[in-house]
Amino acid sequence: MIVSQFLKKTDENHLDNGSVTWSSPSNIALVKYWGKKESQIPKNQSISFTLNHCKTTTKLSYIKLDVPSDTFSFEVFLDGEEKTDFKPKIEQFFKRIKSYLAFLNDFHFKIETSNSFPHSSGIASSASGMSALALCLMSIEKLLIPKQSETYFYQKASFLARLGSGSACRSIVGDIVVWGEHPNVNGSSDLFGIKYPYKVHDHFKNYQDTILLVDKGEKQVSSTVGHNLMNNHPYAKERFKQAEANILKMKSILKDGDLKGFITLVESEALTLHSMMMTSMPYFILMKPNTLEIINKIWAFRKKTNLHVCFTLDAGANVHVLYPKQESERIYEFIKKELVAFCENGQYICDTVGFGAKKINI
Repeated sequence: MIVSQFLKKTDENHLDNGSVTWSSPSNIALVKYWGKKESQIPKNQSISFTLNHCKTTTKLSYIKLDVPSDTFSFEVFLDGEEKTDFKPKIEQFFKRIKSYLAFLNDFHFKIETSNSFPHSSGIASSASGMSALALCLMSIEKLLIPKQSETYFYQKASFLARLGSGSACRSIVGDIVVWGEHPNVNGSSDLFGIKYPYKVHDHFKNYQDTILLVDKGEKQVSSTVGHNLMNNHPYAKERFKQAEANILKMKSILKDGDLKGFITLVESEALTLHSMMMTSMPYFILMKPNTLEIINKIWAFRKKTNLHVCFTLDAGANVHVLYPKQESERIYEFIKKELVAFCENGQYICDTVGFGAKKINI
């Protein structure tokens, strides 16, 4: 599919005012995307688990303007409080997608959003937030142009979400999503995320993710800055080759139920992401001392018990502890007893692999 298929089309129906609501989850990459080209195109492929409980719910109300606006007319609320500091990012998003949605200048929008996790928890809300907003906008387009297939609807929603936040394109569907064109993944695209199209072993169904909130402060490095550091990185080309090879390895792992192979690949990917930041110019160390304490305790516990627990990291200090449902009782006890002490204010979030965004009828 090419970009032109998503360009704005002539409205078939008239629309005055109303509202739509979507709930969309965050996601955690197993093979990491780090580095991007223009228009939010990834420099390497990624594969992710869609989460279930960490989600954003967005209600988008729309009122038809008497005269179309030369700019974008909207207001933004988080948990009922107006957030003018959110407006520049959303305005930039609208500018990026105006070629694909004909109605953006025809309405005043009220964006009311809330997260199921604390806003300052250190969990990135851009993926869940931008995907929820993209789905609301697609629902309006669906009202104006009803003759859309379900496939087109979700592909375009992912396409639009990507233009707000790259990883947001992986939050539309679930439970496992591939983003980035890969020669060995049918239907994969740089333009949007796709639901993983191959067989997945039962070992990876209902996978658990306990998110340890090591540092809830503001991100040390913004995602945009971090991705841009890959442009002149001395190891970038080899990293991109490694990611492509790891997607292929992950196909075999998911098919065969290879839990040990999963652990090795996922932890290697997490540490590679951080090593790229440590060897960039300028360089950054995003992990905190407690991040390393948690990692070492996970390694020691795994060696002692032979249970299949592992970690992954985003571009920050927080730790996602991943483990299969069938081993969850003992591993969760270990987390509570040994790892929670390293979290800021003892805070953590229990989540599982989920199945993507949901429309909410109010």
